Amino acid sequence: MNKIISKRFFSENVAEIVVEAPLIARSRKAGHFVIVRVDKNGERMPLTISDADLEQGTITLVVQRIGVSSSKLCALEAGDYVADLVGPLGKATDIRNFGTVVCACGGVGAAPMLPIAQALKAAGNRVITVLAARNRELIILHDQLAAVSDEVIVMTDDGSMGQKGLVTEGVEQVINREQVDKCVTIGPAIMMKFVALTTKKYNIPTEASLNTIMVDGTGMCGACRVTVDGKTKFVCVDGPEFDAHKVDFDEMLSRLRQYKTEEVMAYEESLHGDTLHQSATQVDSPLASVELHEVAPFEGKAKDRVAIPRVKMNELAPDVRIQSLYKEVNQGLTFDQAVTEAHRCLNCKNPTCVEGCPVNINIPGFIKQLEIGNLAAAAEIIAESSTLPAVCGRVCPQEKQCESKCIHLKMGHQPVAIGYLERFVADNAPKAESGTGNRESKNGKKIAVVGSGPAGLAFAGDMAKYGYEVTVFEALHEIGGVLKYGIPEFRLPNRIVDKEIDGLRALGVTFQTDTIIGKTLSIQDLQDDGFLGIFVGSGAGLPRFMGIPGENLNGVMSCNGYLTRVNLMNAASEESDTPIMKAKNIAVIGGGNTAMDAVRTAKRLGAEHAIVVYRRSEDEMPARIEEVRHAKEEGVEFMTLHNPIEYHADENGRVREAVLQVMELGEPDASGRRRPVEVEGSEFEMELDTVIMSLGTSPNPLISSTTEGLETNKWKCIVADEEFGKTTKEGVFAGGDAVTGAATVILAMGAGRKAAEAIHEYIMG
Repeated sequence: MNKIISKRFFSENVAEIVVEAPLIARSRKAGHFVIVRVDKNGERMPLTISDADLEQGTITLVVQRIGVSSSKLCALEAGDYVADLVGPLGKATDIRNFGTVVCACGGVGAAPMLPIAQALKAAGNRVITVLAARNRELIILHDQLAAVSDEVIVMTDDGSMGQKGLVTEGVEQVINREQVDKCVTIGPAIMMKFVALTTKKYNIPTEASLNTIMVDGTGMCGACRVTVDGKTKFVCVDGPEFDAHKVDFDEMLSRLRQYKTEEVMAYEESLHGDTLHQSATQVDSPLASVELHEVAPFEGKAKDRVAIPRVKMNELAPDVRIQSLYKEVNQGLTFDQAVTEAHRCLNCKNPTCVEGCPVNINIPGFIKQLEIGNLAAAAEIIAESSTLPAVCGRVCPQEKQCESKCIHLKMGHQPVAIGYLERFVADNAPKAESGTGNRESKNGKKIAVVGSGPAGLAFAGDMAKYGYEVTVFEALHEIGGVLKYGIPEFRLPNRIVDKEIDGLRALGVTFQTDTIIGKTLSIQDLQDDGFLGIFVGSGAGLPRFMGIPGENLNGVMSCNGYLTRVNLMNAASEESDTPIMKAKNIAVIGGGNTAMDAVRTAKRLGAEHAIVVYRRSEDEMPARIEEVRHAKEEGVEFMTLHNPIEYHADENGRVREAVLQVMELGEPDASGRRRPVEVEGSEFEMELDTVIMSLGTSPNPLISSTTEGLETNKWKCIVADEEFGKTTKEGVFAGGDAVTGAATVILAMGAGRKAAEAIHEYIMG
């Protein structure tokens, strides 16, 4: 897969590449695009599909060499492979009989226009193509477009081919001589802007295919957002085609320039081999080896156990950890610390801590085994309920779940450090022969999982233990979902996630990356392929914005977009082709764990002032207490009871300041937290060069919008039975953030486990 079958150059910097991609070839329609990652350090690039061959299982891409990753792609030859190819993406072009359609394309815009013109002609339209470029050498696909058009008008700036003039002059020629019912335009943003201005004079409906900056291409990062008719749209999921008369092209042009400096530096470096920038360097942070030894039985009584003070986590010093994105802050417990903390557990007959655990781990059981030094047995007990213990031991809000139910609290003492102990066992127990718990013999029945985040992984683990053949489909190029793209390595190292995933592979779970369910394959495709049950754990990756003035300025980005660049694409590394803005004064809007992740990342990337702006008080802040403490130790500033109401730009279109309003707390809202109320006349300006919006996320509509019979609610969450995860689509279950909206890792895992039990009963009757 992803093998280059052929390559040819139209000009010095424009290449046509035919790539092996049978699933994409089968599903693509006119207007669709793909995301390409050339190699492990490559940027994720959107490229429109210009043609497809179902028989050969190939797609054709036209690439313009303008940056590092596009140059790498153009340098590949037939027989080479690209690392990742995912699609088809975007909405297909609206194809019907409009009458006479003008297809106005410039430069490499001819490539995506070709399948559109072909489809329009097949639908019975009179198709007139206006093909424009600076000179003859840059005119591409003339003959192919001529074959599917009633007429081709060529316009060149220098008159070396066709007529001398701009694309707009060619369009206006047609309008002045005959009735035009519709116009489609594809090319440089500035060209599409002026085509739109031309057709607007004549009230001709016009569609523009936008070519914005993207990272994931599935709606998760928010980098591709544009303003259409005064509303923010995501090109990758709402487009790429929009009413050209309603697009804010000036804003789009500005946003296309937001990484220009970084991209120029990277391109010059690739040409000359000079190191023009310095960034964070990945540091391997292996698990500290702990010395295990025999443990003498603890003879103390309950009062002696209660008297033992709670263990403190060993941490890197702030001045050390702030220097690296990759050094884990929490260093784990020593063996003696873990055993001593285990002594605090009273082994309650009715353990309320288990009730507080969404996956119902036998907490007293594993702690009892840890207390006597039997880590293997402790790990097996945890594995009966959890497939991700090392992850959960690090990122779960134990203080709000299992530890909040600990009997020690009722006695006026700190709870047992259950999360610390779970992490210790997961990190240090010898590998069990069973991989991740007991399992049944294989039954030959196929199960599909959509998404490799915590819900999908938990579900996959349980279904594999039941004996099913489980395949997990992931849209991105890495397995782990939010565990990889959303959580920084200083809090959750990738090696920890990979270790847990390896445990699932040992159970027989198969993983397929670069496959978007709802695009590459549909839910119906999976059912037709013999998957008896499907679990949708696609998460809630669609970022939210406030809808305030200036929100689409350069330097204002979603938390998902920022963290994905750093975590998934390793943008802080000098080896990566993906650019990242280095902020001096940065504000993160929001008070959850993701906001803490972003602001702490910014400090590690060199921000002088990294500020959390939150509209409630610190007491209402949803982030873990530990994460807030770590942020403060690292120099993060907190502005609680403040809220942004507007952003202002500098002369280059980048955010330069935020207008903040002071808030005060009123009566409690539906969440139980006191509602923030504006203090009249309290507005003031604060200088900034970067803003990160961390306001929560909502489910991506890719699956629900392409699956007949799958209902969603007004928040775009999949409607599913709360207890069992059964949806309105027969054989399809769902759980985690795709159903509830953004929540915690462990709650998603709990939903995955419940769905596994339910779908097992559904199949087995």
